[in-house]
Amino acid sequence: MSLKRQMVAAGFALFRRAGLHRLAGDGLRGRGVILTFHRVRPADDKEFAPNALLEITPGFLDAALTRLRASGLDIVTLDEALRRLVSGEGARFAVLTFDDGFRDLAEHALPVLERHRAPFMAYIAPGLASRTARLWWVELEEAVRRLDSIELGRQIFLTRDAREKSAAFEKIYWFLRAQGEQALLDGVAVLRDRAGVDPADLVDRLCLDWDGLRRLATSELAGFGAHSMTHPRLRQIAEDQARAEMACSREVLERELGRSCPHFAYPVGDPSSAGPSEFALAEKLGFASAVTTRPGMIFPEHAAHLHALPRVSVNGLWQDIDSLDILLSGAPFLLWNRGRRVNAA
Repeated sequence: MSLKRQMVAAGFALFRRAGLHRLAGDGLRGRGVILTFHRVRPADDKEFAPNALLEITPGFLDAALTRLRASGLDIVTLDEALRRLVSGEGARFAVLTFDDGFRDLAEHALPVLERHRAPFMAYIAPGLASRTARLWWVELEEAVRRLDSIELGRQIFLTRDAREKSAAFEKIYWFLRAQGEQALLDGVAVLRDRAGVDPADLVDRLCLDWDGLRRLATSELAGFGAHSMTHPRLRQIAEDQARAEMACSREVLERELGRSCPHFAYPVGDPSSAGPSEFALAEKLGFASAVTTRPGMIFPEHAAHLHALPRVSVNGLWQDIDSLDILLSGAPFLLWNRGRRVNAA
């Protein structure tokens, strides 16, 4: 287990034992929450699953939506949430967002969303829909799964069993994440090619194409937002490239889907991937809002920072209602953000 995962586990355990999150008032819960999802599919029993944090089961999605409403949250569109945030009117809200346009959004998540009559926002990178972008984090997982050893620089990682593979993935992932965007992509490509992984096949198997997205768009619950053209960490590329990635993704989505797509999600979305320059760029390009993956609830102060909105990830490693309750209390983020309500730096 990685150090970060150990810390998260310890934090959840502390909140469960002390029950402090149950004392949290509206001052910590804020006006609402924007939740992040990626994949929704039935569980499998793979021992090596380093991207499992990005997956939840349809059953847990069902339970989570039930809990949201039982907690007094209205599940609303992003547009309605922004209206309530800016006006100060209306009840507390939850917004459901799904990144990257995986096939299981339509296959497994949509039936659950329809049963709950829950609107959602799908953030789409057109390059994935047209099969010209890469799921580099999945490529890396598949490469580590297939190889029995990996040489990277001067290091050799043994990857003979699930334990060794998990340890190697963690170290290689963060080593490559510390590089520039092109170096990251090139580094993954070397390992991917060595393992015989077909990147186009991965995207084709996992992501909706344009026909699939158009069918999804027929649901009255579906909203769509831009997620860049090819899913780069925007802070790691030149400003003119970032501008093109952001502007073109909206243009292509609106042309292909025949509907307005005024909202944006920064790929990866952490501080190393999107910061003040990207927030300002999203505003200059005329996006109505832009979301990060910086963790936090939505507070009235965020009305002045609509292009640096935090989200709360529904983590596949913690699929239980107790953990969801802890997150919805807002208490963990008071500690994470060192008491700050807004983190847009």
